[in-house]
Amino acid sequence: MASAEDASQMSYSEAPKLSDLLERGWKLFEEVETTNEPTGSNPIQVKVKRAMTALEDATRMVAQLDLFSRNEELEEISTADLKYLMLPALLGALTMKQVNPARRLELVQKGRVYFHDFLKRCKDYSISNFELPKPSEDSSGGPEEEGSGPALSFRQPDLITMATQRQAKIERYKQKKETESKLSEVKALVDSGQADDEATRDFYLLNIRKWIPISLDEIESIDQEIKILKSMDVLKQNAALPSEPRRPPMKPFILTKDAVQAKVFGAGYPSLATMTVDDWYEQHRKKGCLPDQGVPRRSADFDAEEREKEEKEKMEENDDAEALQKARDWDNWKDTHRRGYGNRQNMG
Repeated sequence: MASAEDASQMSYSEAPKLSDLLERGWKLFEEVETTNEPTGSNPIQVKVKRAMTALEDATRMVAQLDLFSRNEELEEISTADLKYLMLPALLGALTMKQVNPARRLELVQKGRVYFHDFLKRCKDYSISNFELPKPSEDSSGGPEEEGSGPALSFRQPDLITMATQRQAKIERYKQKKETESKLSEVKALVDSGQADDEATRDFYLLNIRKWIPISLDEIESIDQEIKILKSMDVLKQNAALPSEPRRPPMKPFILTKDAVQAKVFGAGYPSLATMTVDDWYEQHRKKGCLPDQGVPRRSADFDAEEREKEEKEKMEENDDAEALQKARDWDNWKDTHRRGYGNRQNMG
């Protein structure tokens, strides 16, 4: 297996060394990470691209040199080569800092691949104890859950899973803080140039362990963002589809007797009278829609009573003496006797 120092001998004299590429990209990343300028500003985006170019060139050189193998143990990796394990993590972090809304989904998927590749290498070398995230169907553009699209795949939250994830996140945070505390002590010794091989190796291992919880958190955030971005794409596609032509709204109208009345009253005033009661009755009588139409004829007793009443009225109209006298007597009696006089049947 070739070492990092052999890279300069295998390349052209004017080509940068592998260690120089990593150092340049790493330094630019730290400048971007610690700056107070907005990430989307042009100077920061230029640094991000320069850092990615240097680290991508270093990654290609590592692949050509075949520095790492699954068949070897962590102790077999030389201290000079150990730092190149961080290349995918740095590339993933820089990819997430690129600002391009039109390519956001592509960028986060690319960043997830970098972080997952870094964690896979750490898992192969047993650098730390953690659970490797499963490949996400959303990140690879795989099929969605049957019967639901990206915008409709809402699931009932699993409280046990959520509690487990929360606890794992707390443990990762504690691990990260502990690693950073140790790293700050060793970094001062390495920067002074007085660190021996063991201290330098410890420095690189601490940096790698620091990036493990960062990568796990990044992948979790990326998976959530991918779902949101795909849902937004579905909504945009649905909005772009041609919609059915909308029918014009119906104008209010009223029934009028004739065109002249319609012109006078206009349309849209249902409270205005459109016909008289007699007109309405006659119209419904002709159509047979009245309540009393179709009802069986009245009984014979009722008809006899009606005929007797009619005959009495006719007799009064013909000035029948007897009928007139009875009518006068009845009127006189009513004048001198109050209503109900002589009715003793219902008294207690």
